[in-house]
Amino acid sequence: MTKNTLQLTEKIKHLVKARLAVLPPDSLISIGSYGSFTKTELISHVEKDDAIGRVITEIEMEYLRSLKQGIFYA
Repeated sequence: MTKNTLQLTEKIKHLVKARLAVLPPDSLISIGSYGSFTKTELISHVEKDDAIGRVITEIEMEYLRSLKQGIFYA
């Protein structure tokens, strides 16, 4: 990976962690066959950049892309 790609990856991880941090403390999020997770567990997975962290990151980024395109307001 190039330096710019690494910086972008870190910025995306930071954005996803910030979005997760504002969830209510008792929230549980289910991610398919992986199970249900608390916000703290999800933030940890994003930091580790493991399979679950990558899935939640992609879900969050897809949501933001859709929001940008106005899909939720159509």
